[in-house]
Amino acid sequence: MSDPALGLLMLGLIVVVIMMGFPTAFTLMGLGIFFGFYAYYDPAQHWMDNRIFDLMVQRSYGAMTNDVLISIPLFVLMGYVMERGALVDKMFYSIQLSFRRLPAALAVTTLIVCTFWGIASGLVGAVVVLMGVIALNPMLRAGYDVKLASGVITAGGTLGILIPPSVMIIVYAAVAGQSVVKLYAAAMFPGFFLAFLYLVYIIGWAMLNPRIAPALPPEQTRVPVPAWMPRFQALYSPNMPAGLLRALFSPRRALELETANGRLTYRQIAGNFAATLVPLLLVAGTLGLLWWYVIIHGQAGVEPDAAAGLEQLGSSPEQLGSAPEQLGSTPEQLGAPEQLGSPDAGGAPVAGPTGPATAFFVTFGIIAAVAAVILARYYRAMGPERLEVIKLLSSSVLPLAILTVLVLAVILFGITSATESAAVGAAGAFALALAARTLDWKRTKEAVFLTAKTTAMVCWLFIGSAVFSAVFAILGGQALIEQWVLSLDLTPLQFMILSQAIIFLLGWPLEWTEIIIIFVPIFLPLLKHFEIDPILWGVIVFVNLQAAFLSPPVAMSAFYLKGVAPPHVTINQIFAGMMPYMAIVVLCMVLMYLWPGLTLWLPQYLYGR
Repeated sequence: MSDPALGLLMLGLIVVVIMMGFPTAFTLMGLGIFFGFYAYYDPAQHWMDNRIFDLMVQRSYGAMTNDVLISIPLFVLMGYVMERGALVDKMFYSIQLSFRRLPAALAVTTLIVCTFWGIASGLVGAVVVLMGVIALNPMLRAGYDVKLASGVITAGGTLGILIPPSVMIIVYAAVAGQSVVKLYAAAMFPGFFLAFLYLVYIIGWAMLNPRIAPALPPEQTRVPVPAWMPRFQALYSPNMPAGLLRALFSPRRALELETANGRLTYRQIAGNFAATLVPLLLVAGTLGLLWWYVIIHGQAGVEPDAAAGLEQLGSSPEQLGSAPEQLGSTPEQLGAPEQLGSPDAGGAPVAGPTGPATAFFVTFGIIAAVAAVILARYYRAMGPERLEVIKLLSSSVLPLAILTVLVLAVILFGITSATESAAVGAAGAFALALAARTLDWKRTKEAVFLTAKTTAMVCWLFIGSAVFSAVFAILGGQALIEQWVLSLDLTPLQFMILSQAIIFLLGWPLEWTEIIIIFVPIFLPLLKHFEIDPILWGVIVFVNLQAAFLSPPVAMSAFYLKGVAPPHVTINQIFAGMMPYMAIVVLCMVLMYLWPGLTLWLPQYLYGR
């Protein structure tokens, strides 16, 4: 048997052995050492002098000195702390009340919580199990179709590995030698777009066939309102913001109202008025951040050192663990002058109401005007129920939302590296859990232990993959595959379809870790030949790998859910519920290829790529 044929035999054996249940990392390392020993064997030397042992040491050192891996334990720790310390029940209840009038309200709530919680934790198994416990039984009791209920949990639970911050993106960055921050920026819109497609499917199916998602009974849609609020409205105003504002300056009548814990206090009045300002502050803060980044930050210019936090993390597929490179070392890499307002070639700052500046002012003005109209309508109809929903959302969703936005913003704006941002996220997760008083010493130890276990698994995977890929290349397997693909004389579109179809099929027996670490590096060297952007191709792979959790026979999401589902919910029903979401994944991939701006617009705007 020739050496290239041995390489292909390695590739086939790895799939068979993993499907037999052997640990992936040690299977990779074992096959790599076995076939590498044969490749390097020299009868004239002692078997202990075989160079496969030197290769194993070099590859292990290279993988472990890869800076991208530092952020993995911190993001994983953030996820496990959030899983054990946050208030998912309260979040589900508050979002359910917010969307109680939509068709399939419980399914919509489940998808939103899965998406939000998946972003915060990044742990598919934890999200699916938690939502299976919290949401599956309420949906079944409400008369929801089993396939709808199980499908939304399993599909929504996988979004955490796609939407940043995601460990899967970090692993791909290390394998492909790409920037974590650019991949985060590229995956942002496709991740939320896929969640939006899921949402459209759920609402559309419920509107076409209302029997699969009956309307909730009145007791589940009624917002609990304190008894003093209707009396307060009678004294001041039916509109709660206006009444609370008047009560702040004339509190005498309000302080005579009885509550469940005594009389209404001035502090309660001020607290409720502050709650009414939350939507206004969120909109104003978002618009202010947009104005600062484009106008103030842009007009100030960008010095070469301003992007020091943007690291080119990762290494080439040929040698894991190469030295990290700084991104954004020139102003051109950070964005075109007309995008960021940086000095032009003559040194003069870009200013004036012409060109892109005018377009931004017009667009910003339209957005601000629309936001003002929506806020005006929202506040005009704000009664006690709407105020209570805002208070519930502020206490359960807002802290986690602020932490998640902060973690992503400091990465995308180049304030910190991915590793430093992960440290901020882990510290913030501890702060939120301690503030909620739901994290004790036992749960902290569990989170730390699981983090160490997961990190060790990832590190062993990288070492095993490094040894396996090196031997595979030495035997000529990589060159043989490249020659075969090039001999087909494919167009870029045909190569894209072929590579994504292979990865899609591999998602049936394998998980995303094996696919990214073992098979993705096989396609990476061919991207340059077909002039395909590795950022675009990688993000399409991320979306494609959603199928690894949704496709039988592995379909880990289905088995996670089955472990907490009632006995009458069968695994076949769960599989049937996941099938439409696999079709939506394929549709999303097609739209991403037809509309590359969905993926590449944000990294191009932020970093000039």
